[in-house]
Amino acid sequence: MTLKKTFWLLLMLCVLTVIPFLGIYDYNTKGEPRESIVSYSMIESGNWVLPRNSVGEMAYKPPFFHWCVAAVSVVGGKVTEFTSRVPSAVAYIMLTLATFVFYFRRKGSTVALLAALVAFTSWELHRQGANCRVDMLLTAFTVMAMLFFYRWWEKGMRGIPWWAILMLSLGTFTKGPVGTLIPCLVVGVFLLCRRVNFFRAFFSLLAFGLMSLVLPAIWYYAAWQQGGQEFLDLVLEENVGRMTQTMSYESCVEPWYYNFITLIVGYLPWVIFALMTLFVVDWKALRRNTDAQSAEGGVGAARKKAWWQTKPSKADPVDLFSLLAIVVIFVFYCIPQSKRSVYIMPIYPFLGYFIARLLLWVEKRHKQVLNVYGGFLAVVGLILAVAFVVLKFIPVSPDWFHGRHGFQNYSMVLGLQQTGAWWQWVIWVVGVAILALWWKSLRNVWYVVALILAVYLHLDAIYKPPVLNAKSVKAVAAAVDEKVPAGEGRLYEFIEAAVEAAGDPVHFFELNFYLGDRVGDFYHEKPQKGYLLIGADDLQEWQPKFEAEGYRFEPVYNSGDKRVIKQQLQLLKFEK
Repeated sequence: MTLKKTFWLLLMLCVLTVIPFLGIYDYNTKGEPRESIVSYSMIESGNWVLPRNSVGEMAYKPPFFHWCVAAVSVVGGKVTEFTSRVPSAVAYIMLTLATFVFYFRRKGSTVALLAALVAFTSWELHRQGANCRVDMLLTAFTVMAMLFFYRWWEKGMRGIPWWAILMLSLGTFTKGPVGTLIPCLVVGVFLLCRRVNFFRAFFSLLAFGLMSLVLPAIWYYAAWQQGGQEFLDLVLEENVGRMTQTMSYESCVEPWYYNFITLIVGYLPWVIFALMTLFVVDWKALRRNTDAQSAEGGVGAARKKAWWQTKPSKADPVDLFSLLAIVVIFVFYCIPQSKRSVYIMPIYPFLGYFIARLLLWVEKRHKQVLNVYGGFLAVVGLILAVAFVVLKFIPVSPDWFHGRHGFQNYSMVLGLQQTGAWWQWVIWVVGVAILALWWKSLRNVWYVVALILAVYLHLDAIYKPPVLNAKSVKAVAAAVDEKVPAGEGRLYEFIEAAVEAAGDPVHFFELNFYLGDRVGDFYHEKPQKGYLLIGADDLQEWQPKFEAEGYRFEPVYNSGDKRVIKQQLQLLKFEK
């Protein structure tokens, strides 16, 4: 198929398998509401530069992602789970399409489409593509900047790569200078490997990098005008301290091997396929280069040819560029102590390219591996489908579930039993049909991708909503709102961990979002009266101290078995 036709078909597939499921489950972690509250504050306050939430905290990241969420939410009427996840979903789809177009023009339609679909169906990208976080946007801008730089190199490094500079700028606008640093670092190493003069490569990328910082610099100046020294300290902490291991507090500190673990998990289920291929490679033949022997030179010439082909200046440029993107980014993020699985996501499209080539090689040379892998995926999918139906006929008692997470686990199972809207059953039938057809005869690389999509359909449409909603505190927020409606009393929070934290304090982010960003800071504001949200354990520890200061408390509500930040939530009316 042509580039245009395949592009639109891929776009349609991405939209249909991502967009409909963005808003069918609630916030269930602190990260998503923390970001969406920034956008909510922008809309409510009219401050689009450096808004503060109800507890006085400024955003930890530059505002481009929050602008996007706010823009979508203004169109949608308000900030919701759906509108806040749309920017990440759009970036996820853009990343997939950019991967396809890049490899289509250089390696043909089959490899390009397969590479795009492999990356699209990797677990980490799939998960983050439906998350209200800045990381998917940063990933898309980082990768697209590198791809535009590659096109600039192909054209002889003539002119100014304006699209690459724009991507660098937007990346910096999303999460700071790392949005410019990473693409320039990867491209710089690539240029040196292609024997481009060091000074030409260095000063070209330095100039482009500085050009990309012009627009972000305007925002940084405006934000400094509002935030002063507090803002400068935050910028240095997040961008310099995180890389130089000089932060005043620990943030996502992990051992050196952490990135290897997250890569293995993040690239499921394709990692399983890659491991399977290890058992069919003829390692002895590979070492002898038997496939490269020629009548003219024999084994010696073949080895010499293989040696020259491995030199960076002689290697296939697309292969070299893709490999360097993986290695440089991965190694870069192994340096700081602060590590998260999302940091290495920019390598995922390039890994997809190599796995796509591996898939095509296996299909041609070792079809049995593909059959076993496809059978494994089909079995996993059918187990998920059958388990959902069987669960409908099993009576579940809360007495079966014990421990700290007993109530939450019971809520998950109960939610799964109650799940079954007509559209979910339609998706269930479509998914089962795809899984069943594997056993019929449709066994090729494209149908392996279809099997993975069928599994994701079951997870996204059927399993994720009840499972994740069981972790959400939206119902607790509704109960608090019923007890203390907006305008009838000011809400405050107290969390001992937030008082003791050196930085990145803990807040009731979910509760605050669902309560309309109206939860203040009890410890620092010392209000005369209002309503206090506090964990039962913290209340037992701190109530005597507060009463010694003259406060009197009256119980209003508690969350029962539902825990908020690992504690039963208490709502107290207080007066001093």
